[in-house]
Amino acid sequence: MRRFADLPFLVILMGVGALAMFLPVGVALAERDWQTARSFFYSGLIFGVLAALIGLATINNEIENQGRSHLLAMLGFYTLLPLMLAVPFVEAVPGAVFLDGYFEMVSSLTTTGATLYDPGWLSSGVHLWRALVGWFGGFFIWVTAISILAPMNLGGFEVTAGAGGAGGVRGEGAVSSQAANPRGRLVRFAGQLAPVYLGLTASLWVLMLVAGEGPLVAACHAMSVLATSGISPVGGVPGGESGLVGELFLWGFFIFAFTRQTFMFDFRAESWRALKSDMELRMGVAIAWAVTLFLFARHWLGAYEIQAEEDFIAALRALWGAVFTVTSFLTTTGFVSTDWADAQSWSGLATPGLILVGLAVFGGGVATTAGGVKLLRIYALYKHGVREMEKLVHPHSVGGAGAFARRIRRQGAQIAFVFFMLFALSVAVTMTALGAAGLSFDTSMVLTVAALTTTGPLAAAATEPAISYAALGDPARMVLAAAMVVGRLETLAIIALLNPEFWRN
Repeated sequence: MRRFADLPFLVILMGVGALAMFLPVGVALAERDWQTARSFFYSGLIFGVLAALIGLATINNEIENQGRSHLLAMLGFYTLLPLMLAVPFVEAVPGAVFLDGYFEMVSSLTTTGATLYDPGWLSSGVHLWRALVGWFGGFFIWVTAISILAPMNLGGFEVTAGAGGAGGVRGEGAVSSQAANPRGRLVRFAGQLAPVYLGLTASLWVLMLVAGEGPLVAACHAMSVLATSGISPVGGVPGGESGLVGELFLWGFFIFAFTRQTFMFDFRAESWRALKSDMELRMGVAIAWAVTLFLFARHWLGAYEIQAEEDFIAALRALWGAVFTVTSFLTTTGFVSTDWADAQSWSGLATPGLILVGLAVFGGGVATTAGGVKLLRIYALYKHGVREMEKLVHPHSVGGAGAFARRIRRQGAQIAFVFFMLFALSVAVTMTALGAAGLSFDTSMVLTVAALTTTGPLAAAATEPAISYAALGDPARMVLAAAMVVGRLETLAIIALLNPEFWRN
């Protein structure tokens, strides 16, 4: 295991991806889908041997700057590894071209969940492969955010860092001092988080089976919720058989996308107090319930106008549909409740898609599988705004709550605002590129936010009629694939890679 850990990070990821190709083989064989079984079995053999040969050739290579190497490996994970993962997908799907497979794998690996195919066009083995790749991408985020991005003060951790700004992007020395042994951190945190991630997924899968869901759909939905990928073999939650009970189970597991404290919990009294006062969890719950109550009040007023307010059961279903869907898009999962459409039928009002777009932009917690701007940055901007309003009333007042709160309100809010401006600039650049590819303004905006926040189902839920990824041309798809990588890796990490001082000896 020590020799295995000495391999380049991207080679290890390549080997894991090759081994994962054997899992859909069993599902394909059970359904006598010989084409899919052969595609994944042969691909697993070929790429497994290739990964072993590359590993033997590079095992003794010494890496001077492991922090830089691992950050480059993260970029390669989202841009180069899909080239390998797309091969069995293209071979198993009739009529698929390699560019389509590459788009699907980038979408799955970044936990975006955008797809070019209707669920009925793909076999069970291919559906499992898409969900498995998304699940693998979710675990990758768990591990690398804590072991690589956190020591560099990137990925949202810069908000709570010291006054030095986004630590780790100023120079190689800063990175080396903060991340003395990234490889050891990767091994340690991977070993700690793997049982948690696998156990949570297995628990949700069993609960979905108890709710009456089929084994394949239950597994795909469980992996999709933990990875916030929104990948489904039946087109979403309404296509399943678990009903309201299944939605309750899925909704309960959305909490792991609000804050990393939920899956790094050790059941001590200090942990309970830390979870209760967690800034991201409180902010996420406040946003979710505020938007839910707003939507429910809007539907209630619409129902009052058409004299349907006495239908109490319809009102409860409308409330639950709003609770589930709002929480799902806030965590950038993108699942829509079965009762979401019932709420519109009850009130006669359509839900503004812009609300779902805004929820996806907010995103979930730092070091979780959720995308978006992240709740910690939203919290820093909120606290800064509150403090500035207090100073308008009492100019000579002194802000309390300790040094940490002052740092959040000052340096944290400053770097959060910088990131928000970079996010807005990314939106503008991506929309311009999509417009040059021939898309309209509304379509470009929704697709841009869906890609940068890694919320692929947003394209179908936020517009009427739904936007089809299959109707896009190849240039637009490649623009969206690049936006997915930028949204998942985040602009601050990419700027760190482009900084000349980061490469200087």
